[in-house]
Amino acid sequence: MLGVVRGVTRELVPGGNAPLPEGPLRLRVAGPFDVSALVTGADGRVGCDADFVFYNQPRAAGVRLLGDTLAVEPGRLRGGACRVTVVVSAAESGTPLGRLPAPRLEVTDPHGSVVARFVPPRLGPESVLLVAELYLRPGAGWKLRAIGQGYADGLAGLARDFGVDVTDDGGQSGAAAAAGPSPEPPSPTDDGFLRLVNSARAQTGSPRVTLDARLLSAARSHARAMADAGRLGGEGRDGVSVHQRITGAGYPYITVGEHLVSGPRTAADFVEYCLGAERSRAILLDPGFAHAALAHADAGDRYWTALWAAPLTPDALSRTAAEAVALTNGERRRAGLPPLAVDPLLTAAAQAHCADMVARDFYDHTCPDGSRPWDRAAAAGSRRRTIGENIACGQRSPAEVVTGWMNSPGHRANILKREFGHIGVGFAGGGRAGTYWCQLFGG
Repeated sequence: MLGVVRGVTRELVPGGNAPLPEGPLRLRVAGPFDVSALVTGADGRVGCDADFVFYNQPRAAGVRLLGDTLAVEPGRLRGGACRVTVVVSAAESGTPLGRLPAPRLEVTDPHGSVVARFVPPRLGPESVLLVAELYLRPGAGWKLRAIGQGYADGLAGLARDFGVDVTDDGGQSGAAAAAGPSPEPPSPTDDGFLRLVNSARAQTGSPRVTLDARLLSAARSHARAMADAGRLGGEGRDGVSVHQRITGAGYPYITVGEHLVSGPRTAADFVEYCLGAERSRAILLDPGFAHAALAHADAGDRYWTALWAAPLTPDALSRTAAEAVALTNGERRRAGLPPLAVDPLLTAAAQAHCADMVARDFYDHTCPDGSRPWDRAAAAGSRRRTIGENIACGQRSPAEVVTGWMNSPGHRANILKREFGHIGVGFAGGGRAGTYWCQLFGG
């Protein structure tokens, strides 16, 4: 589970989510903050400047800003809107959020009952915080996802990354003008990054990638973290990994890649560098990616973060699990064993364990609450007498993870155990390792 249920109120952790009731909602963030919201479509970008709700433009279709509270009526959002991102910045301009008390989000239903709360981790020098987002999950209604991701580029920079028209020449345009100019230069993606990347991808038949504002936010945050530490690394001195920054920015992924590089001075130099090495070239040209973002930060050296990803969808998750099952059954077939049948209850337990490892930042067969694989299977409703479990983290594909399990005697024994007849496979992106996998076997 991603949230802890206490009565009728869910206390969320970063990356956690909670279902929302139908009807109008109120999202309040009390304290010395300015609250704002961005209404976006499936591509993570606004439809027009009117989708940015802030103190100088307090209304949009389905959203009203009332002091420290956003009143949101999902059913009245403009056509095509499927996400509302809640943002806070310091009420006193220029004040780092790390100097202020942690903001506290409370979400209330049409009857005034609190249905969810979220207190993000304390920040440092960041001036803006992406607190949470309301998002529409097809067939399941509206949900709330806790984000808790700091953003260093100011409110104008954030608005620009979401597609709001902001100019810096004194003739500021659109609703975001009052947010002020961005304190840093435009993103390096404006320096021809996507054009160069897509040209190289076209030569190999890979589809074009497009910029995603959430990936850009995560890339900027991680580039700055590396510059602050003075070294390349997948984790900053704040203890947050690059993959946690991606999911924290609100981008759930089915596949992900990253380039962490220092030295190149321009986006063109960066692309040339990545194309010159086999491993980094494979990431840049990977046909599985749909979105990309590039950012840098300077601290003597120039530190670059490029992120590549494809979004998590129900179909993509089903295909990934099915491929892992097929590869597993292929190994059993070669050993002369019957195939495993997919069990929906084992699948649910395996998926929940992956999500839990991401949300609670652990990697183990035993959960922090002491539950073991057979406990989780029983909690999901399974009555299988014998339970076995394989877990893995960091592998980027079903082929890679099944190969890894087969190269490990203990995991291989589970896959080839004759007494097992059923299987469930789970996957979650995020956490320190980037990907988490689980096979749950039943006999």
